Amino acid sequence: MNQIEVKKKFIEFFKTKPILVKAPGRINLIGEHTDYNNGYVLPAAINKDIYLALQKNNKNLIRIFAVNLDESIEISANKIIKNNADWANYLLGSYSELIKDGNELQGFDCVFGGDLPIGAGLSSSAAIECGLIYGLNHLYDLNIDNLHIAKLAQKAENNFVGVNCGIMDQYAIMHGKKDNVIQLDCRSLNSSYSPYKLNDYSIVLVNSNVKHSLATSEYNTRRSECDTGVQILQKYLPAIKSLRDVSLDEIKKYKHYFNSTIYNRCLYIIEENERVLKFCTALEKNNDEEIGNLLYSTHLGLKNQYEVSCIEIDLLVQVANEMDYVLGSRMMGGGFGGCTLNLVQKNKVELFTQTIQEIYTSKIDIKPSFYNVEITNGIEIIN
Repeated sequence: MNQIEVKKKFIEFFKTKPILVKAPGRINLIGEHTDYNNGYVLPAAINKDIYLALQKNNKNLIRIFAVNLDESIEISANKIIKNNADWANYLLGSYSELIKDGNELQGFDCVFGGDLPIGAGLSSSAAIECGLIYGLNHLYDLNIDNLHIAKLAQKAENNFVGVNCGIMDQYAIMHGKKDNVIQLDCRSLNSSYSPYKLNDYSIVLVNSNVKHSLATSEYNTRRSECDTGVQILQKYLPAIKSLRDVSLDEIKKYKHYFNSTIYNRCLYIIEENERVLKFCTALEKNNDEEIGNLLYSTHLGLKNQYEVSCIEIDLLVQVANEMDYVLGSRMMGGGFGGCTLNLVQKNKVELFTQTIQEIYTSKIDIKPSFYNVEITNGIEIIN
Protein backbone atom coordinates (compact mmCIF):
# COMPACT_ATOMS: atom_id res chain seq x y z
CA MET A 1 0.00 0.00 0.00
CA ASN A 2 1.60 3.29 -1.11
CA GLN A 3 0.79 6.96 -0.57
CA ILE A 4 -1.09 7.31 -3.85
CA GLU A 5 -3.42 4.45 -3.00
CA VAL A 6 -4.10 5.82 0.50
CA LYS A 7 -4.93 9.27 -0.87
CA LYS A 8 -7.11 7.75 -3.59
CA LYS A 9 -9.06 5.74 -1.01
CA PHE A 10 -9.63 8.88 1.07
CA ILE A 11 -11.02 10.83 -1.87
CA GLU A 12 -13.18 7.85 -2.84
CA PHE A 13 -14.65 7.58 0.67
CA PHE A 14 -14.93 11.19 1.78
CA LYS A 15 -15.14 13.16 -1.49
CA THR A 16 -12.62 15.78 -0.38
CA LYS A 17 -8.89 16.38 -0.65
CA PRO A 18 -6.77 15.38 2.39
CA ILE A 19 -3.35 16.27 3.70
CA LEU A 20 -0.97 13.32 3.64
CA VAL A 21 1.37 12.41 6.49
CA LYS A 22 4.25 9.96 6.09
CA ALA A 23 5.18 8.37 9.43
CA PRO A 24 8.14 5.97 9.28
CA GLY A 25 8.84 2.90 11.33
CA ARG A 26 12.00 2.64 13.35
CA ILE A 27 14.81 0.27 14.15
CA ASN A 28 16.92 0.31 17.27
CA LEU A 29 20.49 -0.76 16.72
CA ILE A 30 21.04 -1.41 20.41
CA GLY A 31 19.49 -0.45 23.76
CA GLU A 32 16.46 -2.70 24.16
CA HIS A 33 14.04 -2.06 27.06
CA THR A 34 16.33 0.64 28.42
CA ASP A 35 14.13 3.59 27.39
CA TYR A 36 11.51 3.11 30.13
CA ASN A 37 14.37 2.76 32.60
CA ASN A 38 15.68 6.23 31.68
CA GLY A 39 18.63 4.69 29.87
CA TYR A 40 20.38 5.02 26.52
CA VAL A 41 19.13 3.91 23.10
CA LEU A 42 20.35 4.13 19.51
CA PRO A 43 17.33 4.21 17.16
CA ALA A 44 16.79 5.44 13.62
CA ALA A 45 13.81 5.99 11.33
CA ILE A 46 13.56 3.61 8.36
CA ASN A 47 12.04 3.56 4.88
CA LYS A 48 8.98 1.54 5.87
CA ASP A 49 6.04 3.88 6.36
CA ILE A 50 2.47 4.43 7.45
CA TYR A 51 0.61 7.00 5.33
CA LEU A 52 -2.28 8.89 6.90
CA ALA A 53 -4.68 10.91 4.76
CA LEU A 54 -6.50 13.40 7.00
CA GLN A 55 -9.05 16.18 6.77
CA LYS A 56 -11.55 17.98 9.00
CA ASN A 57 -15.16 16.92 8.43
CA ASN A 58 -17.14 19.57 10.37
CA LYS A 59 -19.46 16.83 11.65
CA ASN A 60 -18.02 16.24 15.13
CA LEU A 61 -17.44 12.65 14.06
CA ILE A 62 -14.24 10.61 13.95
CA ARG A 63 -14.29 8.38 10.87
CA ILE A 64 -11.27 6.16 10.24
CA PHE A 65 -10.59 3.50 7.63
CA ALA A 66 -7.63 1.10 7.96
CA VAL A 67 -6.88 0.17 4.37
CA ASN A 68 -4.55 -2.78 4.99
CA LEU A 69 -7.04 -4.35 7.40
CA ASP A 70 -10.16 -3.36 5.44
CA GLU A 71 -11.79 -2.19 8.69
CA SER A 72 -13.37 1.09 9.74
CA ILE A 73 -14.83 2.87 12.76
CA GLU A 74 -17.13 5.86 13.23
CA ILE A 75 -17.64 7.43 16.67
CA SER A 76 -18.58 10.76 18.23
CA ALA A 77 -15.66 13.10 18.77
CA ASN A 78 -17.26 14.05 22.11
CA LYS A 79 -17.13 10.54 23.56
CA ILE A 80 -13.77 8.83 23.18
CA ILE A 81 -13.85 5.34 24.65
CA LYS A 82 -11.88 2.17 23.98
CA ASN A 83 -12.81 0.37 20.82
CA ASN A 84 -13.01 -3.36 20.17
CA ALA A 85 -10.69 -2.88 17.19
CA ASP A 86 -7.23 -2.78 18.75
CA TRP A 87 -5.72 -0.70 15.94
CA ALA A 88 -8.29 2.05 16.52
CA ASN A 89 -7.18 2.64 20.10
CA TYR A 90 -3.79 4.01 19.05
CA LEU A 91 -5.60 6.72 17.09
CA LEU A 92 -8.37 7.36 19.62
CA GLY A 93 -5.83 7.54 22.44
CA SER A 94 -3.80 10.07 20.46
CA TYR A 95 -6.86 12.25 19.88
CA SER A 96 -7.75 11.94 23.56
CA GLU A 97 -4.30 13.11 24.66
CA LEU A 98 -4.52 16.13 22.37
CA ILE A 99 -7.82 17.10 24.01
CA LYS A 100 -6.44 16.56 27.52
CA ASP A 101 -3.49 18.75 26.56
CA GLY A 102 -5.88 21.67 26.11
CA ASN A 103 -6.34 21.67 22.34
CA GLU A 104 -9.73 22.43 20.81
CA LEU A 105 -10.53 19.91 18.10
CA GLN A 106 -13.56 18.74 16.18
CA GLY A 107 -14.21 15.72 14.02
CA PHE A 108 -11.89 14.42 11.32
CA ASP A 109 -11.71 11.78 8.63
CA CYS A 110 -8.70 9.51 8.24
CA VAL A 111 -7.59 6.77 5.90
CA PHE A 112 -4.29 5.05 6.67
CA GLY A 113 -2.15 2.24 5.32
CA GLY A 114 1.37 1.55 4.19
CA ASP A 115 4.22 -0.93 3.90
CA LEU A 116 5.23 -0.88 7.57
CA PRO A 117 4.34 -4.34 8.90
CA ILE A 118 2.17 -4.58 12.01
CA GLY A 119 3.40 -6.66 14.96
CA ALA A 120 6.97 -6.93 13.70
CA GLY A 121 8.62 -4.76 16.36
CA LEU A 122 9.10 -1.83 13.97
CA SER A 123 6.81 0.54 15.90
CA SER A 124 3.79 0.62 13.65
CA SER A 125 1.73 1.68 16.68
CA ALA A 126 3.98 4.66 17.41
CA ALA A 127 3.94 5.62 13.71
CA ILE A 128 0.14 5.70 13.75
CA GLU A 129 0.07 7.73 16.99
CA CYS A 130 2.67 10.24 15.87
CA GLY A 131 1.18 10.43 12.39
CA LEU A 132 -2.27 11.37 13.64
CA ILE A 133 -1.06 13.95 16.17
CA TYR A 134 1.34 15.46 13.65
CA GLY A 135 -1.41 15.66 11.05
CA LEU A 136 -3.99 17.20 13.37
CA ASN A 137 -1.34 19.62 14.59
CA HIS A 138 -1.00 20.74 10.96
CA LEU A 139 -4.74 20.82 10.20
CA TYR A 140 -5.66 22.80 13.31
CA ASP A 141 -2.53 25.01 13.48
CA LEU A 142 -1.82 23.87 17.04
CA ASN A 143 1.90 24.80 16.92
CA ILE A 144 3.00 21.76 18.93
CA ASP A 145 6.73 21.00 18.61
CA ASN A 146 8.02 17.57 17.64
CA LEU A 147 9.23 16.62 21.11
CA HIS A 148 5.85 17.36 22.65
CA ILE A 149 4.15 15.35 19.91
CA ALA A 150 6.38 12.41 20.82
CA LYS A 151 5.41 12.78 24.49
CA LEU A 152 1.70 12.93 23.67
CA ALA A 153 1.99 9.83 21.50
CA GLN A 154 3.75 7.99 24.32
CA LYS A 155 0.98 9.01 26.72
CA ALA A 156 -1.61 7.66 24.28
CA GLU A 157 0.01 4.25 24.43
CA ASN A 158 0.53 4.38 28.20
CA ASN A 159 -2.84 5.78 29.25
CA PHE A 160 -5.30 4.63 26.59
CA VAL A 161 -3.83 1.51 25.00
CA GLY A 162 -2.33 0.30 28.27
CA VAL A 163 1.25 -0.45 27.17
CA ASN A 164 3.79 1.15 29.50
CA CYS A 165 6.32 1.91 26.76
CA GLY A 166 9.14 4.41 26.93
CA ILE A 167 9.59 7.30 24.53
CA MET A 168 12.19 5.85 22.16
CA ASP A 169 9.84 4.80 19.34
CA GLN A 170 7.96 8.07 19.20
CA TYR A 171 11.14 10.13 19.53
CA ALA A 172 12.85 8.32 16.65
CA ILE A 173 9.82 8.68 14.38
CA MET A 174 9.59 12.42 15.07
CA HIS A 175 13.34 13.16 14.89
CA GLY A 176 14.79 10.69 12.37
CA LYS A 177 17.55 11.92 10.06
CA LYS A 178 18.69 10.22 6.86
CA ASP A 179 21.87 8.11 7.23
CA ASN A 180 22.15 8.95 10.94
CA VAL A 181 21.36 7.11 14.15
CA ILE A 182 20.06 8.99 17.18
CA GLN A 183 22.06 8.75 20.39
CA LEU A 184 19.23 9.40 22.85
CA ASP A 185 19.45 9.79 26.61
CA CYS A 186 15.94 8.83 27.73
CA ARG A 187 16.34 10.55 31.09
CA SER A 188 17.24 14.04 29.90
CA LEU A 189 15.91 13.56 26.33
CA ASN A 190 19.15 15.08 25.10
CA SER A 191 20.15 13.57 21.79
CA SER A 192 22.74 13.81 19.07
CA TYR A 193 23.02 12.44 15.56
CA SER A 194 25.81 10.06 14.65
CA PRO A 195 26.52 9.06 11.03
CA TYR A 196 25.79 5.42 10.29
CA LYS A 197 29.18 4.27 9.04
CA LEU A 198 28.64 0.56 8.42
CA ASN A 199 28.58 1.11 4.69
CA ASP A 200 29.75 -2.40 3.82
CA TYR A 201 26.74 -3.93 5.56
CA SER A 202 23.04 -3.90 4.79
CA ILE A 203 20.50 -3.75 7.59
CA VAL A 204 18.32 -6.79 7.01
CA LEU A 205 15.34 -7.41 9.24
CA VAL A 206 13.97 -10.93 9.42
CA ASN A 207 10.34 -11.13 10.51
CA SER A 208 9.71 -14.40 12.34
CA ASN A 209 6.01 -13.91 11.53
CA VAL A 210 5.10 -15.01 15.03
CA LYS A 211 3.73 -12.84 17.82
CA HIS A 212 3.04 -14.70 21.03
CA SER A 213 -0.04 -13.65 22.97
CA LEU A 214 1.89 -12.78 26.13
CA ALA A 215 3.88 -10.00 24.43
CA THR A 216 1.93 -7.03 25.83
CA SER A 217 1.32 -8.41 29.32
CA GLU A 218 4.93 -9.52 29.74
CA TYR A 219 6.18 -6.13 28.51
CA ASN A 220 4.29 -4.44 31.33
CA THR A 221 5.50 -7.11 33.76
CA ARG A 222 9.13 -6.37 32.86
CA ARG A 223 8.60 -2.71 33.59
CA SER A 224 7.04 -3.58 36.95
CA GLU A 225 9.96 -5.90 37.77
CA CYS A 226 12.45 -3.12 37.05
CA ASP A 227 10.47 -0.76 39.29
CA THR A 228 10.59 -3.37 42.04
CA GLY A 229 14.36 -3.56 41.67
CA VAL A 230 14.64 0.21 42.01
CA GLN A 231 12.51 0.14 45.18
CA ILE A 232 14.79 -2.49 46.72
CA LEU A 233 17.94 -0.55 45.84
CA GLN A 234 16.54 2.74 47.15
CA LYS A 235 16.69 1.31 50.68
CA TYR A 236 20.47 1.29 50.37
CA LEU A 237 20.99 3.88 47.64
CA PRO A 238 18.33 6.52 48.42
CA ALA A 239 19.56 8.94 45.75
CA ILE A 240 18.73 6.68 42.80
CA LYS A 241 15.56 7.23 40.79
CA SER A 242 15.90 4.52 38.13
CA LEU A 243 18.19 1.71 37.06
CA ARG A 244 20.02 4.29 34.96
CA ASP A 245 21.51 5.57 38.23
CA VAL A 246 22.90 2.18 39.29
CA SER A 247 26.37 0.84 38.44
CA LEU A 248 27.33 -2.78 37.88
CA ASP A 249 29.34 -2.77 41.11
CA GLU A 250 26.33 -1.51 43.05
CA ILE A 251 23.85 -4.06 41.70
CA LYS A 252 26.31 -6.86 42.43
CA LYS A 253 26.98 -5.54 45.93
CA TYR A 254 23.28 -5.76 46.86
CA LYS A 255 22.56 -8.94 44.92
CA HIS A 256 21.58 -10.94 48.03
CA TYR A 257 18.58 -8.65 48.63
CA PHE A 258 16.96 -9.71 45.33
CA ASN A 259 15.28 -12.84 44.15
CA SER A 260 16.95 -14.22 41.02
CA THR A 261 14.28 -12.95 38.61
CA ILE A 262 14.36 -9.31 39.73
CA TYR A 263 18.15 -9.37 39.91
CA ASN A 264 18.49 -10.65 36.35
CA ARG A 265 16.07 -8.05 35.02
CA CYS A 266 18.01 -5.24 36.66
CA LEU A 267 21.41 -6.66 35.69
CA TYR A 268 20.37 -6.84 32.05
CA ILE A 269 19.27 -3.18 31.97
CA ILE A 270 22.47 -1.94 33.62
CA GLU A 271 24.66 -4.00 31.29
CA GLU A 272 22.63 -2.95 28.25
CA ASN A 273 23.17 0.73 29.06
CA GLU A 274 26.90 0.07 29.06
CA ARG A 275 26.63 -1.79 25.75
CA VAL A 276 24.93 1.21 24.10
CA LEU A 277 27.79 3.50 25.09
CA LYS A 278 30.37 0.96 23.93
CA PHE A 279 28.48 0.56 20.63
CA CYS A 280 28.55 4.31 20.00
CA THR A 281 32.33 4.32 20.53
CA ALA A 282 32.77 1.29 18.28
CA LEU A 283 30.65 2.91 15.57
CA GLU A 284 32.74 6.07 15.73
CA LYS A 285 36.00 4.07 15.51
CA ASN A 286 34.73 1.66 12.82
CA ASN A 287 35.36 -1.28 15.15
CA ASP A 288 33.24 -3.86 13.35
CA GLU A 289 34.23 -6.79 15.56
CA GLU A 290 33.15 -4.96 18.71
CA ILE A 291 29.84 -3.97 17.10
CA GLY A 292 29.07 -7.57 16.23
CA ASN A 293 29.98 -8.85 19.69
CA LEU A 294 27.80 -6.23 21.37
CA LEU A 295 24.76 -7.12 19.27
CA TYR A 296 25.07 -10.79 20.13
CA SER A 297 25.65 -9.98 23.82
CA THR A 298 22.43 -7.97 23.81
CA HIS A 299 20.54 -10.92 22.40
CA LEU A 300 21.92 -13.28 25.02
CA GLY A 301 20.87 -10.81 27.70
CA LEU A 302 17.37 -10.53 26.26
CA LYS A 303 17.13 -14.31 26.07
CA ASN A 304 18.65 -15.37 29.39
CA GLN A 305 18.33 -12.40 31.77
CA TYR A 306 15.31 -10.46 30.53
CA GLU A 307 13.58 -13.56 29.14
CA VAL A 308 11.68 -11.89 26.31
CA SER A 309 12.86 -13.97 23.39
CA CYS A 310 11.28 -17.15 21.98
CA ILE A 311 12.42 -20.27 20.15
CA GLU A 312 11.66 -18.83 16.73
CA ILE A 313 13.72 -15.68 17.30
CA ASP A 314 16.54 -17.62 18.96
CA LEU A 315 16.76 -19.88 15.92
CA LEU A 316 17.03 -16.90 13.56
CA VAL A 317 19.82 -15.35 15.63
CA GLN A 318 21.66 -18.65 16.01
CA VAL A 319 21.65 -19.32 12.27
CA ALA A 320 22.73 -15.75 11.46
CA ASN A 321 25.62 -15.83 13.89
CA GLU A 322 26.98 -18.97 12.25
CA MET A 323 27.44 -17.06 8.97
CA ASP A 324 30.84 -15.39 8.64
CA TYR A 325 29.35 -12.65 6.44
CA VAL A 326 26.92 -11.53 9.16
CA LEU A 327 28.50 -8.96 11.44
CA GLY A 328 25.90 -9.30 14.18
CA SER A 329 22.32 -10.34 14.87
CA ARG A 330 19.85 -9.91 17.69
CA MET A 331 16.21 -9.79 18.63
CA MET A 332 14.69 -6.33 18.21
CA GLY A 333 11.60 -4.87 19.83
CA GLY A 334 9.46 -5.79 22.82
CA GLY A 335 9.93 -9.52 22.42
CA PHE A 336 8.09 -12.84 22.05
CA GLY A 337 8.20 -12.64 18.26
CA GLY A 338 8.67 -9.93 15.69
CA CYS A 339 11.98 -9.28 13.95
CA THR A 340 15.68 -9.88 14.26
CA LEU A 341 18.11 -7.17 13.19
CA ASN A 342 21.03 -8.39 11.10
CA LEU A 343 24.05 -6.59 9.68
CA VAL A 344 24.85 -8.52 6.48
CA GLN A 345 27.63 -7.95 3.95
CA LYS A 346 25.99 -6.20 1.03
CA ASN A 347 27.09 -8.74 -1.56
CA LYS A 348 25.75 -11.62 0.55
CA VAL A 349 22.20 -10.44 1.24
CA GLU A 350 20.60 -12.81 -1.27
CA LEU A 351 22.54 -15.77 0.12
CA PHE A 352 21.57 -14.74 3.64
CA THR A 353 17.86 -14.60 2.89
CA GLN A 354 17.88 -17.89 1.01
CA THR A 355 19.73 -19.70 3.80
CA ILE A 356 17.58 -18.28 6.58
CA GLN A 357 14.38 -19.12 4.72
CA GLU A 358 15.42 -22.71 4.08
CA ILE A 359 16.48 -23.43 7.66
CA TYR A 360 13.70 -21.52 9.40
CA THR A 361 10.94 -22.96 7.24
CA SER A 362 12.22 -26.50 7.67
CA LYS A 363 12.41 -26.24 11.46
CA ILE A 364 9.53 -23.90 12.34
CA ASP A 365 7.25 -24.49 9.33
CA ILE A 366 6.62 -20.76 8.98
CA LYS A 367 7.89 -18.65 6.10
CA PRO A 368 9.85 -15.61 7.33
CA SER A 369 9.68 -12.16 5.73
CA PHE A 370 12.69 -10.00 4.92
CA TYR A 371 13.07 -6.22 4.90
CA ASN A 372 16.25 -4.65 3.57
CA VAL A 373 15.91 -1.23 5.19
CA GLU A 374 17.66 2.11 4.95
CA ILE A 375 17.93 4.87 7.54
CA THR A 376 15.79 7.82 6.54
CA ASN A 377 14.20 11.06 7.71
CA GLY A 378 11.46 11.19 10.30
CA ILE A 379 7.82 12.19 9.96
CA GLU A 380 6.70 14.71 7.34
CA ILE A 381 3.77 16.13 5.39
CA ILE A 382 4.07 15.10 1.74
CA ASN A 383 2.47 16.64 -1.34
